[in-house]
Amino acid sequence: MKQLPRPAATLVLLRDSAAGPEVFMLQRSQNAAFVAGAFVFPGGALDEGDGGERMRARVLGLDDAEANARLNLPTGAIAYYVGAARECFEEAGILLAVDEHGAAPEPAHIARLAREREALNAGTLGFLELLERERLCIPADRMAYLSHWITAPGRTRRYTTRFFVARAPAGQDGAHDDAETVASAWIRPQAALDRNANGEIELVFPTRSSLVDLARFATAAEAFEHAAGTQADIEVNAACWAVGNDGKKLFRRADPAYAEIHWCDPDETGETCYDIVPGVAKRLDPLVTRITAPNPGAMTGPGTNAYLVGDDELAVIDPGPDIPAHVDALLAAGKGRIRWILATHTHTDHSPAARALQTATGAQVIGRAAPAGNNQDRGFAPQRQPTDGERLQLGTVTLRAIATPGHASNHLCYLLEQTGMLFTGDHVMQGSTVVINPPDGNMRTYLDSLERLLSEDFAVFAPGHGYLIGTPAKEVRKLIRHRLARESKVVRALAQLGRAMPEELVRAVYDDVQERLHPVALRSLAAHLDKLAQDGRARCIDGAWGLVDAP
Repeated sequence: MKQLPRPAATLVLLRDSAAGPEVFMLQRSQNAAFVAGAFVFPGGALDEGDGGERMRARVLGLDDAEANARLNLPTGAIAYYVGAARECFEEAGILLAVDEHGAAPEPAHIARLAREREALNAGTLGFLELLERERLCIPADRMAYLSHWITAPGRTRRYTTRFFVARAPAGQDGAHDDAETVASAWIRPQAALDRNANGEIELVFPTRSSLVDLARFATAAEAFEHAAGTQADIEVNAACWAVGNDGKKLFRRADPAYAEIHWCDPDETGETCYDIVPGVAKRLDPLVTRITAPNPGAMTGPGTNAYLVGDDELAVIDPGPDIPAHVDALLAAGKGRIRWILATHTHTDHSPAARALQTATGAQVIGRAAPAGNNQDRGFAPQRQPTDGERLQLGTVTLRAIATPGHASNHLCYLLEQTGMLFTGDHVMQGSTVVINPPDGNMRTYLDSLERLLSEDFAVFAPGHGYLIGTPAKEVRKLIRHRLARESKVVRALAQLGRAMPEELVRAVYDDVQERLHPVALRSLAAHLDKLAQDGRARCIDGAWGLVDAP
């Protein structure tokens, strides 16, 4: 049975020092039920009263609707802001509060309240009672949403914790309670990380990750403003377990298999496999099974993914290269139910197996015919060529074709409307960017096709190579930023070098790419240069490229 995490909140307090910003940290007792002995920020589980109507009247600067939107919750988000402030006062003795007009209370007022902390922790005084009696409020607009962490399954205690960051109120130094916490300190984020690296203090992963984020900033104000500016784009960090050749392993958001594990294992059993093994069928969800071809390489990753989609009748998306063992694996997984064969495009690692698969099954071939150029599957003979936006009713599933030229002029993505899974072929790849190879590949067209995806609402990407990709819109925006940053790098290199041959430019523009891959990078460089020429910003004379002089 899935273990549901308990809502919790944490407050990261910042203040300036001569050496840079400091954060307030507490060391938990060795007898604590959760993360015993670790240094943490003040925080803990929400109380029932944190989100009550009377308590909400004690919150300034953020209403229910704004808080719910910020934390991506249908209701109850204000309770996290209250819980963070309450836990900070109970654990650290620092009260983030203002009077009913939004002004900071007098230091003597706060000093007098310090002795109330013991009553709060003993349960003889409620936080709401304290705020109402003292005519104080929680300034939610002075708390920036920093991150969201969910404890991995299998822990005796499990929390879904929202981290907030705030500038510490003046004159409040804080202290541990000598019960649940046994030490406290104001410390620079990098100093805490260094002490952890030296084995002097213990930090759990969310704390360490937060310190890494905060260590970049020169002042507390700068750190707070950055957090305030990015709080609309916070993603959940939910560690997950999976099994594979190296045994049972824990995966976090930065790991390539993270999104796929969550998609395949919504009940968090920890039994889904994290390996991509060519020829071995991987059930991704009730409607989709993936089989990866045995053609790994620098451009194909672990191999080309073929997807079997449907239930009683199946469609194969991107049958892959014509390798007999791969075709046999598809036929074995299909068990006589393959009725349709679709290709996202006709590069030779994606469509050639369609012929053998059609011969064996009689399935209908769907896709767009190969354009002129190298690396194209001339033998691909589609019996149906979808138009942009066409809905293909294939048995009980519906696939909508979305034209996405750029990597290839005939490229299509297919949206499985039942689940929101988009089969992206080579339009979006997991773990690497796509090579744009002129003349069939076109950088401007590719960027336009990426922009188009931002107008759609997808649940997950199923790429032609690699694992499933989560947060599709964020991934697309990242790809667009990467391409435009690379274009800017081309412009800077041209400005520095003057007129230059592509072989000279590639070393400057792709200095972050291994030199053995520069012949491949030359293709995308050509696409960037073509786009700059189309934009009227660069031109080629006798094979050498230069910037067009400004008028």
